Amino acid sequence: MAAMCLAPAAQAGTVTVVTSFPKELTQAYKTAFEKANPGIKIEILNKNTVQGMAYIRELPAGQKPDVFWASAPDAFEVMAGQKQLENIADLANKAAPAKVGNYPINNPQGLYLGQALAGYGLMSNTRYLAANKLPPARQWADLVKPAYFSHLAMSSPSRSGTTHLTVETILQGEGWDKGWAQILQIAGNCAAITERSFGVPDGVNSGQFGIGLVIDFFGLAGKYSGFPVEFHYPDVTAVVPANIALVTGAKNAAEARKFIAYTVSMEGQQLLYDPKISRLPILPPEQMGGKAPAGYPNPFEIAKRAKVQFDSDLSEARYNVVSAMFDQTITFRLKDLQAATKAIHEAEAALAKKPNAQAAALLKQARDAAYSPAVGPRMAGDKDFLALFSANKKDASVNKQVTGLEDRWSTAAKEHYAKAKTLAEQAMGMLR
Repeated sequence: MAAMCLAPAAQAGTVTVVTSFPKELTQAYKTAFEKANPGIKIEILNKNTVQGMAYIRELPAGQKPDVFWASAPDAFEVMAGQKQLENIADLANKAAPAKVGNYPINNPQGLYLGQALAGYGLMSNTRYLAANKLPPARQWADLVKPAYFSHLAMSSPSRSGTTHLTVETILQGEGWDKGWAQILQIAGNCAAITERSFGVPDGVNSGQFGIGLVIDFFGLAGKYSGFPVEFHYPDVTAVVPANIALVTGAKNAAEARKFIAYTVSMEGQQLLYDPKISRLPILPPEQMGGKAPAGYPNPFEIAKRAKVQFDSDLSEARYNVVSAMFDQTITFRLKDLQAATKAIHEAEAALAKKPNAQAAALLKQARDAAYSPAVGPRMAGDKDFLALFSANKKDASVNKQVTGLEDRWSTAAKEHYAKAKTLAEQAMGMLR
């Protein structure tokens, strides 16, 4: 009889997690957490960072997902600015250092926590490089060399938060004009701008591409899973946290808080060493109980020598402008940029064998036409201009202005690449 009087066990809610991370990572955390918390289920919604931000923003309170989990700290700054995140400072792992390099591991206002650390660099397929007689690349600047034409791949910052961080790291490390010139030359050497960030490491692992520009865990996961790949951090890199946050208006906040706390706990951090995940913990290696694989990178040491102290406020302010410029001048104009780059490489090779001042002058004009950014540094720092790209595009006047600018960038890019190709071909004609 006593048993009949017992109340039924409370049914905990399902925690809905919006994340850009690959299934190998999310499935490992889902399985381990559900085993440790039998009453709670984890539902994973996989979206790229930009899609995830929009999805959370557009749903009404009470219907929003519970957790946002992604690599890009600038994306979390955008979310925080939109009042989309709850304070979770009390869930932080107290053993974690305050900073990696000069960068805070947890948001100082407590609106999101660092869950792993990440740097950006070059993932290479060693067999591909050997077969194509290509030297290993160590720096971003190496990738502009003619030898790498058609052997590279990267994604677009509008499709991938980690690619946005990579592009922004180059811009912050080299400066606006020099950074864009380098990015445009690298893109001109690319065989593809992939639809998702996963397309780059998948292509390098399989030998479709020789070198990919990726976040470190893609390269490390390939290496430690047995693919013939290596990963290198260039000097111009940054080490920043991948973050996790509780969404304001979450359906199951109490259970979501348990999941967030689990991901930053010692047990959750040790999952990062799974070969299929291969991420860098927020705890120094000496605090990880001897679990680090042999030769595993130490993010705190990498951060000490990294030449970029990443500025997430700057990245947040120009987030949409950088993405739009990349798409209009690279993603949607890749064939034109490739053709100009190929013509420039061929003419430069001929010029090296047969010096000619007039041809050299034409080639300089060609490079200027092909590798100058659509927007100069002065405009890129203009608050009103940047605000236009952050405004609500559902506003007809805003949408008209932004679309007009993007159309002009796209048209100008096509004209500039055609001009560069013509100038390079003229120079080549003088060298025959």
